[in-house]
Amino acid sequence: MLKTMSESEVAVPHVPMTPAQAWRKLREGNVRFVAGQTDHPNQDALRRQFLIDKQHPFAVIFGCSDSRLAAEIIFDLGLGDVFVVRTAGHVIDPASLGSLEYAVDLLDVPLVVVLGHDSCGAVTAAIEAVESAQMPPGFIRDLVERITPSVITARRNGVMDVDGTVVEHVQQTTERLVDRSPIISKAVEEGRTAVIGVTYHLAEGKAEMVSGFGVL
Repeated sequence: MLKTMSESEVAVPHVPMTPAQAWRKLREGNVRFVAGQTDHPNQDALRRQFLIDKQHPFAVIFGCSDSRLAAEIIFDLGLGDVFVVRTAGHVIDPASLGSLEYAVDLLDVPLVVVLGHDSCGAVTAAIEAVESAQMPPGFIRDLVERITPSVITARRNGVMDVDGTVVEHVQQTTERLVDRSPIISKAVEEGRTAVIGVTYHLAEGKAEMVSGFGVL
């Protein structure tokens, strides 16, 4: 049943979360989703009105564009809870990196989540390109080129399957975010933000942390 917030509940002053508190809130929502006991919080008209002039998301989720990976649903969240950036295969490009830096630097988001999932089509395409030595057409090639280093690293470590390569790619992406962005790396060093990698299992709906930078 959809829960409606009262005006007093909507007007509660913003209290910043720590990275650990933000991850705990995501985990709790995912547990509800897996169990089929979702609360559907912050999805009513009062919440919508409350957010007209401000937003204080407690996490930024950099996820794959796959239609089965809707962050607000799998973590049982609502309006204003998370800042979401999505590209196929959570590939880093200037626009996505700038969006993540905006969330960390201007919105003071305490947690960056790189969200991958099993049976990822973009990772599968990169694996197929490596195996066939043939690149796909158009801008799909750009996606594959950016994922290929993760495929090569996975194979060097003896990982050949798609889902294992997804885990490697999530781990590689978290590391690249911290390495490539002075804004994000500074926030991590100062303890204001943590960057974690999470994989989502399509069948059971469970989100599992597989890597991280910063204090949780």
